[in-house]
Amino acid sequence: QVQLVESGGGSVQAGGSLRLSCAASGYTTCMSWFRQAPGKEREAIATIYTGDGYTWYADSVKGRFTISRLNAKNTVDLQMNSLKPEDTAMYYCAAGDRFYRCARGEHDYWGRGTQVTVSS
Repeated sequence: QVQLVESGGGSVQAGGSLRLSCAASGYTTCMSWFRQAPGKEREAIATIYTGDGYTWYADSVKGRFTISRLNAKNTVDLQMNSLKPEDTAMYYCAAGDRFYRCARGEHDYWGRGTQVTVSS
């Protein structure tokens, strides 16, 4: 019932910034950003509960990335600052529409991903 479309990926030099955007159609309780680099496990990096705005960040990005909801556009952004080569990955937007699943870190809807490449 929820469809997600990511945008904003690209290539940037280390120390630079990118802003990813995820446009959602349908009701969401939580929206998250995940990433997966070649040969590595998929990693949850940021979550926002769309009702009360509560946010969570993985230690690997805390202090550098900010997730926010643009309520008027039903869109969640991920502002990524101080990018490092190790941030290079495919970034996926994900969402859940049931609180109990969101609370367990489970997401039922996924975008197709957008590539972020950070060069040294």
